[in-house]
Order: sequence, then structure tokens, then C-alpha cells
Amino acid sequence: MKPETPHNIEQLAAKIGYVFIATADIHGQPHITAAGKLAQTTEKHMLITEWFCPQTLSNIEMNPKISVIVWNSMTDFGYQIIGELEAIKDVGILDGYSPQNESKQPVPQVERQLLFHVDKVLEFKRSSHTDVEE
Repeated sequence: MKPETPHNIEQLAAKIGYVFIATADIHGQPHITAAGKLAQTTEKHMLITEWFCPQTLSNIEMNPKISVIVWNSMTDFGYQIIGELEAIKDVGILDGYSPQNESKQPVPQVERQLLFHVDKVLEFKRSSHTDVEE
């Protein structure tokens, strides 16, 4: 991975405002979620902060391998980050009250940060590409 790549990933994620996270349970059943905050912590580590759904958390507790997509659909330019979860940290807790969701299903009550080690960074786009590491 080029030294500037993690910084470029972080800037692209901030610009588009979201990333996609793919996880799988121990049987290989995939699950995709979106998150709004991605940050580089070291050259080989990144943090994703979000109010994650229970399925995402269950998957990464059983299978720490993840894939994160940062992609600008307008320019068809992005990255796929393949990595492994190293830590989960609680950073915010709701008191259980959410007026806009009063009559809906319960919402996640804990905001968490996922610290993951970056194993590979691949180009991501709709058009033809090689899946060769950046």
C-alpha cells in the first residue's frame, strides 16, 4: 500500500459521507451495512464509528474479517479495504428514548468504534479492474 493511500481513503470517505462494510457469520452468510465515520489511526489501522446493527456486531465477534468499500459513484473511483477487526470500543450510549422512532423497531443503543488492521487495499469501481493491491 502506498503511504498516501490511507489518507486518500479517509478524505474520500469524508467527502462522500459514508462507507459500506461487509461482514459474514461463521457459516459465510454475508451482511452489508453502512457507516458514516472512517478515520486512519496508523498506516495500517483504521477506525469506523457508527451505531451498528446487531447482525454486524454478531458477525465480527464470530468472524473478524471485514471488507470496507469507500466509493464515489459519480466518478466511479474508490477503494476496497480488506482487513481484520482488532478491537471494539463503546463510545456512546443512548438512554433508550428516541422520539422519532417511538413506534418503530428498537434502534441500536450503543455507538461503537471498530478498530481494524488493514491487510490489503484494492481499487474499487464498476468498470473493469484487476483487484491488484494499491
